[in-house]
Parts: sequence; C-alpha cells; structure tokens
Amino acid sequence: MRAIWKGAVSFGLVNVPVKLYSATEDHDVPLHQVHDADGGRIRYRRVCELDGEVVPYEHIDRAYDDGEHTVVITRDDLAALPAEKDREIGVVEFVPSDQIDPIMLDKTYYLEPDSTSTKAYVLLRRTLEETERTAIVKFALRQRTRLAALRVRDEVLVLQTLLWADEIREPSFGSLDEPAAVTEQELAMSAQLVTSFESDFAPGDHTDEYQVQLRALIDAKIEQGDVIDAEATFGEAAAGEGEGGKVIDLMEALRRSVDAAKERRTG
Repeated sequence: MRAIWKGAVSFGLVNVPVKLYSATEDHDVPLHQVHDADGGRIRYRRVCELDGEVVPYEHIDRAYDDGEHTVVITRDDLAALPAEKDREIGVVEFVPSDQIDPIMLDKTYYLEPDSTSTKAYVLLRRTLEETERTAIVKFALRQRTRLAALRVRDEVLVLQTLLWADEIREPSFGSLDEPAAVTEQELAMSAQLVTSFESDFAPGDHTDEYQVQLRALIDAKIEQGDVIDAEATFGEAAAGEGEGGKVIDLMEALRRSVDAAKERRTG
C-alpha cells in the first residue's frame, strides 16, 4: 500500500505522527464504452469552448459562477488556503461508539505510526479500546475539511470519514403517514423467520455475484464469440424469468419462508 497523506493525530498536548492509507479498493471488472455499431472506443476530450482546442489536465483550473460573476480558482489559490496546509488530525471529542449513525459513514482509511517510537500510537489505541469510545476528529484532505471517526480495528487505528449533518437527507414518504396494521401473529411469525436466519456475520462468506457472472460472461464471449448460450453459461434458471410476483397472503408467505429456511439449514 502507498501512503496518501502524512500528518499527526492531536489530542491535548499529545501528538501521534501517522501515515494515511486507503483501507478499501474497488473489485469491479473494468469496462469502457464502445460504439455499438463497430465496437470503436468512445473517448472523452476536454475541449475549450472559446478556441475549440483540447486542453491538457495540467492547464485546467476551476471556476465559480453565481449567474453574474465568474471567479477563477487556480491550484495556487487552493494550496494557499490555511486548511489545505494543515497536517493535523485534531480530536474534537470522544463519544460512545453507538452514537455514530452508520448512515454518516463514508470512506475508510488505515493509520500507520510514522515515528521510530510507536508508544504514542499504542497509547491512543489502548485508550480508545479501554474506554470503549470513538474519537471524533477534523482534518483536511484533498481540498476538503473532513469530519471523521477514529476507532480501533485489529490493533490498527482506523479513520472513517463522516458525512456532514446537512449532507444527510431527511426521508419524507407519504405512503408511511398511515402505518399498516400488523397483527401479533404476523409479528411472531416474522420474528421466527429472523431466528431461522440468525448467524454471526462473516464478510468472507459473501460473494459479489454480479461480478462473478460478469467475468463468466466475458470468458464465455472470449471462447464462443459475441453470441453465447445463456443457459449453458449460467444454468437453466438464469436463462428464463424469475418467479417474482406480488405477495397477496402475507401470513402464508411468512410460513413458507420459515419452512424454506428450516429446509435450507437441515439440508
């Protein structure tokens, strides 16, 4: 892994020098756009509207337009902002971990000690573990001030950027203004269905089926050409339509689901 940022976690007068690494990566099959008529690659060009010339990325600045004025913001302007020069991850507060709503979680990073001595790093890690708290921090990364949660995962400090409060939309659905009546029998059967699916979460047990099927499709087209036999490639069920449909009898659907779950477990 390659560090994308260096700085220090600061709480009180304690500074913990760290390196920041992206903790996740995209596993999607890389695809590009082509012309359906001849398979020609589709390219996007950055063209100046005034002279019609293609502009290299290094000569592109940004601008803000409010309808009356256009203000050009250069790279030097952005680099001169005080927040952009700040290399500190400042602890704002320590909060109970369960107070952080998962909807606010954004991107995840690992923090590695950036010092010959790891004592301050280990001290912060153990403090978070033993107090069962999560540190709320602020720092600047890629021309944005970030709010983040600092916690521990497998002996490593993890930084998870958070969405700002005004970036979370409030749900407003008229269809929920008058809640449907749910019977005690339906609720009990639904709880039984939940029990039949109970398990400990193991991320490695789950597969991105779409990407697996996409890779199988690519392999099949390489071997067979553009026209493939869907049934032979994905199986008989995939070649036809699903059994979907509108459930009329909720209680019967719950009962059948519980029976199917029991069969799945015993089978």
